[in-house]
Amino acid sequence: MSKSKILFGRRILKKPLFWLSIIGPGLVVMLADTDAGSLITAAQSGAVWGYRLLALQFILMPILYIAQELTVRLGIATGMGHGELIKHYFGKTWAWLSVSTLVISCIGAILSEFSGLTGVGALFNIPAWETLSLVVAFLTVIAWTGSYRSVERIAILLGLFELVFLWVAWDARPVAHEILSGFTTIPWQNKSYLYLLAGNIGAVIMPWMIFYQQSAVLDKGLNVSHLRIARWDTVIGAIITQLIMAALLIATAATIGKINPQTPLNTVQQISEAITPSLGFTIGRVLFALGMIGAALIASIVVSLTAAWGLGEVMGYRRSLEHHPKEAPWFYGVYTLILVLGGILVASGSVNLVNLSVGVEVMNALLLPIVLGFLYLLALCTLPKDFRLKPVYAVWVGIILLVTSLFGLFGGISGIL
Repeated sequence: MSKSKILFGRRILKKPLFWLSIIGPGLVVMLADTDAGSLITAAQSGAVWGYRLLALQFILMPILYIAQELTVRLGIATGMGHGELIKHYFGKTWAWLSVSTLVISCIGAILSEFSGLTGVGALFNIPAWETLSLVVAFLTVIAWTGSYRSVERIAILLGLFELVFLWVAWDARPVAHEILSGFTTIPWQNKSYLYLLAGNIGAVIMPWMIFYQQSAVLDKGLNVSHLRIARWDTVIGAIITQLIMAALLIATAATIGKINPQTPLNTVQQISEAITPSLGFTIGRVLFALGMIGAALIASIVVSLTAAWGLGEVMGYRRSLEHHPKEAPWFYGVYTLILVLGGILVASGSVNLVNLSVGVEVMNALLLPIVLGFLYLLALCTLPKDFRLKPVYAVWVGIILLVTSLFGLFGGISGIL
């Protein structure tokens, strides 16, 4: 083989390898977005309202990208995390307000993830404390012994188990005219529907996602030359996560939603039953377990890291997976504390896991005005000239984020009152 052909072949191989080395933060945060709470919310939506909330999953796809692309742009252009940027431009008080919403969201999320994992453990008769002891130990070792890139690879590998839900939805054999009917019959005046609508919005756009991706692009060392690939990373992740949400909604709508329409789910085990009629009891239960475990574990990693990063950005302690635990004790301490406290609370409590998960997502929706408000203001005020939003796009982004926040707020308050 000639030297020119060898060099040409290396160039062809080099480009995909370069892309793969950059892709990660967007994919991780999006796979974590389809966490245990989000999957439970999607399942509840399909069980109670059939396909009436399916269109929302696709409407939220571009909105999710718009919000997360701003975090990529802010992180790469300013070299600061989300909390640090708020502190630098708006002061410590506003930074603490923003990080407070983050901590509230992270606590709710970790309870939701661990509740999902105990539900999976219960499928195989494993006590909650045993399940959570193993989970906390596993997640602690991952962070304390790895670098950012190793943690990212493990997170993606775990998150890919969620793709089983695409197969599950296909195997459920949904009927086309029933899906179309669900798109056109929207019960806007029903409080239960509005509550789940808010839950779905909060399940897709979460406070901790904003903080995580902005910090992750920094911890990974991405710069201006990586912006285009980082955007594609976010696009791909947004599409995958919403397809997974839609898939589980379809699976439950085509099974439980038909057998007992408008009957709420009460246990995580009931969701696994939605996919057993077509796949069989054993295969269906195993596939559900794999998908839920992958979703909950990747989200647990992301949520705990986000809390440690966010608090560090305001308090000023060292905060990077590239630092040894002895060099960043507060960072690793906060990460581990979130896991341990979440495990203790879930293992010692006896609550309805489905209601808890949906309630956490509704809480996320109620926090959106603060979270998206800060995100938009930062995009307008802090970006250097080359990264600023173009006037027309800036107006559209503002309208989209405002409408999304108001819908989440309206649905959440209407469903609660």
